[in-house]
Amino acid sequence: MNALFKALNDPTRRAILELLREQPRTAGEIADYFQFSKPTISHHLDLLRQADLVSSDKQGQFVTYTLNMTVMDELLGWLLQFQKS
Repeated sequence: MNALFKALNDPTRRAILELLREQPRTAGEIADYFQFSKPTISHHLDLLRQADLVSSDKQGQFVTYTLNMTVMDELLGWLLQFQKS
């Protein structure tokens, strides 16, 4: 759970998740939305992958990232348990 909160704690990683909510994207497509170097974006994507928030699929030279909704659903369920009845 700590890796999940660490991943969500950064505004860039949250913006990446919003992009992936629209559709799967390659690392290059994601990098085009930001003013960071590609290694910096790769670091953010790695942290999101470690937290299981995204999955990756390598096809040749390209890596496509997809939002992992299962983890998001689990997080939402965990958060909702703190809601007052």
